[in-house]
Amino acid sequence: MKIKTLIILSIIFMGFTSDKPAYKLFNKNGKSIKYEKMLKELSKADIIFFGESHNNPISHWMELEITKDLAKLKENNITLGAEMFEADNQLIINEFLQDLVPEKKFEAEVRKWPNYDTDYKPLMSFAKENNLKFIATNIPRRYASIVFNKGFEGLNDLSKEAKLYIAPLPIAYDENVKCYADMIEMGKKMGHGNPRFPQSQAIKDATMSYFILKNIENNKIFIHYNGSYHSDNHEGIVWHIKKAKPELKILTITTIEQKNIKKLNDDDKNKADFIFVVPESMTKTY
Repeated sequence: MKIKTLIILSIIFMGFTSDKPAYKLFNKNGKSIKYEKMLKELSKADIIFFGESHNNPISHWMELEITKDLAKLKENNITLGAEMFEADNQLIINEFLQDLVPEKKFEAEVRKWPNYDTDYKPLMSFAKENNLKFIATNIPRRYASIVFNKGFEGLNDLSKEAKLYIAPLPIAYDENVKCYADMIEMGKKMGHGNPRFPQSQAIKDATMSYFILKNIENNKIFIHYNGSYHSDNHEGIVWHIKKAKPELKILTITTIEQKNIKKLNDDDKNKADFIFVVPESMTKTY
């Protein structure tokens, strides 16, 4: 009886893996790569785009770890920037980083995302502790809404002051770029095909590109945090930067969720230069 029980238990435990990795890292070709090797490559870039899944804890932890390690490697010669902060909030971000505004006042006024405290505050705190610049790159959402409702031409009615917070008009736009074309197709499947939907995405991408390039410095790496859709396949923000400054060395990171993380799905190869694959069962930050 005891032998039979042991056999049954052995069969059960054979179904479990020996460990529970939280992620696996691949290069763009789907080859497993060590973190240290990725970090060495990242240290040679002018701009790094970290494409996160907004509610994935591994994305946010890895953003902070990469930032801390690159800061150490580059002796703090890095600049941070993020989609999660809008350009008209740059002044109060600067004031907070310079200790002119207390944290409570800053957080009350900066229009922080709901998951700021857990996911982005550690990055902002790191910038403050290490005297790093943190750039608010995104278009104010009220202006992105104008594009969604009226198209690019709706921005022409903005004041000169308002236009300081968006990319110079007219922006470069190609509706055939895959990330924008996919939005149209997705809209059609949902019963609408509003061409202004990808335009509202493009004005965000163009504006983020504009403020990144405006704040890039020689011998400093600009690390940008954004939803993966803004930089996957070297499209979105990356497409705009390449049109403006093709000589810059750009490297991208993305986050993928899979049931089995041992091997990268073929469909996700080349989505970014470095790909963090996370178990689908990973808990969410919200």
